[in-house]
Amino acid sequence: MHLSMHNWMRSEPLEVTLARLARCGYGSIEIKGEPDQYDTKDVRQLLDDYKLSCWGAVTLTLGDRNLSQGMAGRDVRVLQDFLTRVGVKTSVDGQYGPNTARRVKTWERRSQRRINGRMSRSDGRKLRRQVNAGVTVAPQPEPQPAAPAAEKAVLNADGTATAPASAPQVVKDVIAAGNKIIDKPYKYGGGHGKWEDSGYDCSGSMSYALHGGRLLDEALTSSGFSSWGVAGKGAWITTYGSGGHSYMVVAGLRFDTGYNDGDSDGPDWSTKMRPGSGYTARHPKGL
Repeated sequence: MHLSMHNWMRSEPLEVTLARLARCGYGSIEIKGEPDQYDTKDVRQLLDDYKLSCWGAVTLTLGDRNLSQGMAGRDVRVLQDFLTRVGVKTSVDGQYGPNTARRVKTWERRSQRRINGRMSRSDGRKLRRQVNAGVTVAPQPEPQPAAPAAEKAVLNADGTATAPASAPQVVKDVIAAGNKIIDKPYKYGGGHGKWEDSGYDCSGSMSYALHGGRLLDEALTSSGFSSWGVAGKGAWITTYGSGGHSYMVVAGLRFDTGYNDGDSDGPDWSTKMRPGSGYTARHPKGL
């Protein structure tokens, strides 16, 4: 009798799986076959060492569509399986119902993604990387509220900002990142396709600065900032989002692409505050 097994249900080195199968009398294996995951020469040598053959390869992927509540199919089953593997137990039935949407929100919260209960292709790539790495997404500890900002950032003559010494390091990093792009012009869509761009729009420049503080791993739109983070103003950072524009205030300075005294329409720091009517104020947890 010929016995075979696959390795895609276990997050462990391939050699460990091969050694186990050889001890148990198996004759072949189906390998999870993503080309960037294995050196084929090394795999062939391992198979020879353990006298096993490879009878096939499979790649598990979420497919090419964004997933949301009401959808169904094989890619939904894979999503549900992937969620369970990273520690968010989900029933695998191929139906993207309310329960799956709630599990996706749990994953988004634990993975510090935008919480909307939908699995975008970008989200899917991150989830697959977690599965491949054997990551378990643990609940995020509730951050301690930041002490109210006792000092404000200083606006320098050259347009850059200097963070107060008492600011948390993440705030200093956000300001330092913002300083890097204050000479860039306004560019619609700038900062959304790539971090280093020839110009930036309002949300692109905010995203760049927040990415510098490791608070974002992908750019958000102006409306996206209306639901990002935690409701209300923060002690150190407050973002203001709306359907048509967004800006933020960091340590008392406004970072914005408009409503500035100078000639530039690109990202700038300013001590002048913009009227907040029509905007939704949010802030990063703990800041």
